[in-house]
Amino acid sequence: MKITVYSTKTCAYCRMLKSWLDSKSISYTNYSVDENPFAAQMMVSQSGQMGVPFSTIEYDDGSIEKILGFDRPRFEAALRSVS
Repeated sequence: MKITVYSTKTCAYCRMLKSWLDSKSISYTNYSVDENPFAAQMMVSQSGQMGVPFSTIEYDDGSIEKILGFDRPRFEAALRSVS
């Protein structure tokens, strides 16, 4: 499983999501879309919008789950599905 988080420096929900992932020792790749125009473009092409945090979870079977916001129940369900 590979988690990618698109965030901004000023977003409180972005900080909460990353802090929650860190507290669970879950590795992820973070892209700061306010500092990286290419990452912002990637996020918009995947999500169709500019809201953050936006995350993708790529499973080992190649399927991808897209999560807008810090939707803790969806993250917990995704993590349970691979344990």
